[in-house]
Amino acid sequence: MSAEATNPATPGPVAPATPRRRSRPRIDLRRLVGAALLGPASRGRLPDAIGHVVEAHRAHHPDAELEPLHRAYVLAESSHRGQMRKSGEPYITHPLAVTLILAELGAETTTLTASLLHDTVEDTDVTLDQVGEQFGAEVRYLVDGVTKLEKVDYGAAAEPETFRKMLVATGNDVRVMSIKLADRLHNMRTLGVMRPEKQARIAKVTRDVLIPLAERLGVQALKTELEDLVFAILHPEEYEHTRELIVDNASRADDPLAEFADAMRAVLRDADIQAEVLIRPRHFVSVHRAARKRGRMRGADFGRLLVLVNEDADCYAVLGELHTCMTPVVSEFKDFIAVPKFNLYQSLHTAVAREDGQVAEVLIRTHQMHKVAEAGVIALGNPYTAPAEEQTREGAPADGERVDPTRPGWLSRLLDWQEAAPDPDTFWSTLREDLAQDREITVFRPDGGTLGLPEGATCVDAAYAQYGEDAHACIGARVNGRLATLSTVLRDGDTVQLLMGQDPASEPSREWLEHAHTPAARIAIQRWLATHPAPADHENSGPEEGSGAVKPAEPAPRTAADTSTAAAPAERPGAAITVVDRPDATVRLAGCCTPVPLDEVTGFTVRGGVVTVHRTECAAVARMADAGREEADVRWGDTTGCRVTLVAESFGRPHLLADLTEAMALEGAEIVSATVEPPSQQRVRHTYTVQLPDAAHLPTLIRAMRNVPGVYDVDRAQHHASASSGTT
Repeated sequence: MSAEATNPATPGPVAPATPRRRSRPRIDLRRLVGAALLGPASRGRLPDAIGHVVEAHRAHHPDAELEPLHRAYVLAESSHRGQMRKSGEPYITHPLAVTLILAELGAETTTLTASLLHDTVEDTDVTLDQVGEQFGAEVRYLVDGVTKLEKVDYGAAAEPETFRKMLVATGNDVRVMSIKLADRLHNMRTLGVMRPEKQARIAKVTRDVLIPLAERLGVQALKTELEDLVFAILHPEEYEHTRELIVDNASRADDPLAEFADAMRAVLRDADIQAEVLIRPRHFVSVHRAARKRGRMRGADFGRLLVLVNEDADCYAVLGELHTCMTPVVSEFKDFIAVPKFNLYQSLHTAVAREDGQVAEVLIRTHQMHKVAEAGVIALGNPYTAPAEEQTREGAPADGERVDPTRPGWLSRLLDWQEAAPDPDTFWSTLREDLAQDREITVFRPDGGTLGLPEGATCVDAAYAQYGEDAHACIGARVNGRLATLSTVLRDGDTVQLLMGQDPASEPSREWLEHAHTPAARIAIQRWLATHPAPADHENSGPEEGSGAVKPAEPAPRTAADTSTAAAPAERPGAAITVVDRPDATVRLAGCCTPVPLDEVTGFTVRGGVVTVHRTECAAVARMADAGREEADVRWGDTTGCRVTLVAESFGRPHLLADLTEAMALEGAEIVSATVEPPSQQRVRHTYTVQLPDAAHLPTLIRAMRNVPGVYDVDRAQHHASASSGTT
């Protein structure tokens, strides 16, 4: 862990000349213990150097056992003795500062113990075995998790492989990443003596990896300060402009947020709702984003109002009162209590306006929600130890069994795909891309299970999230009950049914890579493509076997019997259809609806005295009646056999055509002609004209065709008006 000298230019909060706002101060992470080496403490008394840590720790955990902290400090101080930071400070000030950050956020004793020791194995002669012997397996695991890999062993891959090791460790114990985030925060605060190019490199890694991880773990107190520190290094001019905006607003004579807060306190007091109304100034990056979005900044844009209550129900009571007694901006309402964010965050968001156009954003939450919003997973204490009342309850986890509420879906997905990353460069670049997708959606499976996916994920991503590399056999999907292409972008709350082929030789389409957004999907597809290179003449050889496309069938020779496959079915005498008052009339079965015995039908006289017969529900019937065509009274004769045109819609897969025609033959259907259109977006359209000995078998035939894997719909041929008009 690099620990650099204090940077006097480190950005800090800009305060007005005189305090005017009633507000609870946010967690202040900028205090650094100044006295690090004050000599040995008296017997039974903690060293003075960690007094600040103890004070912050006891504020959250009054009954905490402090003896491990005492021993950890003594080992860390003696091990680092003689080591200095570049500023000339004793090195021990760094682990002390990191531990203070975590203590103020409410970390429990084990985390603080490991934090004091987090650099000992990396920078001193202390070994992991010694840490384990003196402090136990948990502390050993945490220290190991944040210990860097040596450059002498890994070279340029040391940084990405260190992060890979750290993320794997975080998958088993999220406290590893808590220590890493606090460590990076202190190092970012003290980056001033580094060369500008090294400052920029560290800031970029912080921006691309550590800040997204802090966001996903819900540690907003660390995330916001890291954002401001990175902003100051990478965008100094924009940072300075933002600082000037904040200073100018602080010097205003009026304070719209304070006026909004007073009005809210009065409303809630009259409603007899116990609540604190506080003002939360925006941090630098938040002000910068708001200025870019809104242009001219108004006084109420520089902060938000925070309403803290005791119970969940009180949150909704506050919301009701504010929306009743003030002017709500309805479009700004969001309920993150009923539907928490993926990073544990819960709160009600709304906004209220007043007549002069000022709009105040309002956050409504309980005190516990606020603690979690600030400290995220750190606020959970030790997530692997059940509360005392649960430990004595029947059915509590057995010894050694961990129930981890901090293992969210995004972390599980990250751990899964990192195993498949073929090299450190792929892992490093893919990690940054994955973490850049900072919003998550939840989609539902038909069995009631859920899949957590990043925003923008498609059905391809859902397939690989659910089935891993078995998703190569996916042939399609239904989204909310409707057929959808695998490229369909999913939305939060969608229900996704993935349609899987039965052929073990099924392979992914090369097009899928264009629609894969998650690392798991991209890596799996890329790995398959790398082992199945396309042939050199791929562009000229038509759809590749196994690429998810069915090759069009060779057109059959046209015969007199084949004329029924087009828009104009064969003319036949009245053996099947009889015209009641003209039994010898020439009859033509309409190609737009392909009527068969048992259908209700009607007829129209067209050119040459020919009678065309349509199903009564055919759309062409109304058009022909409107056109003044003479209607003919028709009925089915004694013949039960029929010729019918069926259209099958399917996803492309190898051997589909053979399986489909076999299923039709087993049902006694004689295929008169068949055409298969070229694949489009992995869909294939088949048109078959078949002869059936009995029209009553048609529903059974359609069901058999629909049961063929890859076929998602089969129906009688239905043509548009232009097709049907050709029969007249």
